Amino acid sequence: MGANHSREDLELSDSDEYEEETEKEDEEEEEEDYHDAKDKSSERRPKTPSSVDEVEARLKALKLKYPSSTQTPNLKNPVKLYLHIGGNTPVAKWVLSDKLTSYSLIKSAQIEQQGDDEDEEEEEEEQEGEDSWWVLKVGSKIRVRVTPEIQLKTFCDQRRVDFVANGVWAMKFFTNEDYKGFVAKFQDCLFENTYGYESNEENKVKVYGKDFIGWANPQAADDSMWEDAEDTLFKSPELKTPTPASSGDQDLREEFEEAANGGIQSLALGALDNSFLVGESGIQVVKNFAHGIQGKGVCVNFDYKKGGSGLVHSTPKKALLMRAETNMLLMSPMMDSGKPHTTGLHQLDIETGKVVTEWRFGKDGTDITMRDIANDSKGAQLDPTGSTFLGLDDNRLCRWDMRDRKGIVQDIANASTPVLNWTQGHQFSRGTNFQCFASTGDGSIVVGSLDGKIRLYSSSSMRQAKTAFPGLGSPITHVDVTFDGKWILGTTDTYLILICTLFTDKDGRAKTGFAGRMGNRISAPRLLKLNPLDSHLAGVNNKFRNAQFSWVTENGKQERHLVATVGKFSVIWNFQQVKNGSHECYRNQEGLKSCYCYKIVLKDDSIVDSRFMHEKFAVTDSPEAPLVIATPLKVSSFSISSRR
Repeated sequence: MGANHSREDLELSDSDEYEEETEKEDEEEEEEDYHDAKDKSSERRPKTPSSVDEVEARLKALKLKYPSSTQTPNLKNPVKLYLHIGGNTPVAKWVLSDKLTSYSLIKSAQIEQQGDDEDEEEEEEEQEGEDSWWVLKVGSKIRVRVTPEIQLKTFCDQRRVDFVANGVWAMKFFTNEDYKGFVAKFQDCLFENTYGYESNEENKVKVYGKDFIGWANPQAADDSMWEDAEDTLFKSPELKTPTPASSGDQDLREEFEEAANGGIQSLALGALDNSFLVGESGIQVVKNFAHGIQGKGVCVNFDYKKGGSGLVHSTPKKALLMRAETNMLLMSPMMDSGKPHTTGLHQLDIETGKVVTEWRFGKDGTDITMRDIANDSKGAQLDPTGSTFLGLDDNRLCRWDMRDRKGIVQDIANASTPVLNWTQGHQFSRGTNFQCFASTGDGSIVVGSLDGKIRLYSSSSMRQAKTAFPGLGSPITHVDVTFDGKWILGTTDTYLILICTLFTDKDGRAKTGFAGRMGNRISAPRLLKLNPLDSHLAGVNNKFRNAQFSWVTENGKQERHLVATVGKFSVIWNFQQVKNGSHECYRNQEGLKSCYCYKIVLKDDSIVDSRFMHEKFAVTDSPEAPLVIATPLKVSSFSISSRR
């Protein structure tokens, strides 16, 4: 089921547009052709030649019913409004909701629709208090606050925008000036709603910083680093970016599906023989194969030693493999004042199935908390002698060591719970609001924050970031980085942000933002989004989670795909396609380039995590290692194959 859905959505996402209308057509026929052409171009329901004749006949009938004289409306901000019905079923289509209506962008403290009073707009425009927001109002049917959640998608060549507001809607503008005026005003309103400042050049410099022109004005940014990276990225001819006609040549094939022993909470993939499903009843050991993971029938039950630690013995939410994947650190962040924190963790010996140590986080004789842990580097879990790992809290970034200062490894036999040794790090003043972090192949660190900032720290210093990207206002909930440190992938609730860290210093040398200050030599980021229909189908409460690159641990290897979860969807992008500046997604967009070309795997239950296995498990007929998708009760493996 999941694989079939993936194939259909891949084809649809590449062609989910109305057919291009010619300028020679008169205005009335062009407008009436809008929603029917959408159905003609969709690959979900191929049309026969006879159905085209039927559409033409309908258009002629519609033209008689609505004469062209109505196409010069004396109405402020006139638009045609369409509604998408039928979801992703075979009968899905666009229907005309309002042949002629108008939109307004108004400042209001009232978000919910209050009625159809014609004087309402004039009254609301005066509401400039602290609790007022910019609101998009379309006729009497739509009233929604201007935020990233409405997933506005622009089509410059069609004078059209699609968006989500208790349904999936499309507005079609009568002139290019009307379209451009709306998009510019919408972007200004979005900026003000996001940052609390009027959208002007002075305030954009205040928000983004003078060096980040690409964030404020992407058209003026230098994209050369994206193009240079693309040219050298893949040398194998079979990995060229698919053209629109052949974008369906790559496919997902489900290989294995395993029932889990208990509700899966997290997924720990190994690069060696085994991977691990951490659930409510223990840790299920599964075997790594070239086509995915498959159960071995072994389950390690949690065997917590009773000590004086006071650590909460709940199902771990985080599992970190160490020491050539023979040990695992288990962490159970508990909600404290609305934030996940913990004062310690458990160290599990996988070979014996025993928790050998309960560790406390402490500094200068005082217990402290952590919200996340990570390996020292991308391949650190393969080091058989590794004893250190990274820790993150709201205002702390540090490295912990499981050896004491005398070099003796601590163990649970001590009378009291041992305290981890703080070997490196910094406690920042209040305000950093760190949320998540990840490490590169050489141990450099990227940190995402509540305010959307993404900071880069070199492997030698955690005190001051080499580069601090301003973000786009949405909290970064998860972050990943490529092995070489050249690309960063940040997760927000409604979109993914892909950042290129490459720049050329004053001496002409290529560096990353981990190694030097980028100054104003920064490329504009690119966004990865769901199209409005898929965003609506994912559900109001479903958000992007855990976006990450495919997994490599060697210099010279390059990640090929990106994957994220949204509710029951696992969403996959082709990395090279996203970097290709001439990709069709980017041709008629306004603002930051956004990529909507992806594959979707649909599962029957909400997805816990989606991850690619280590690149060594890729086989000769596949450009990528298998994708593992875990739901609370099942784990599935998919191979990305190339159909010849």
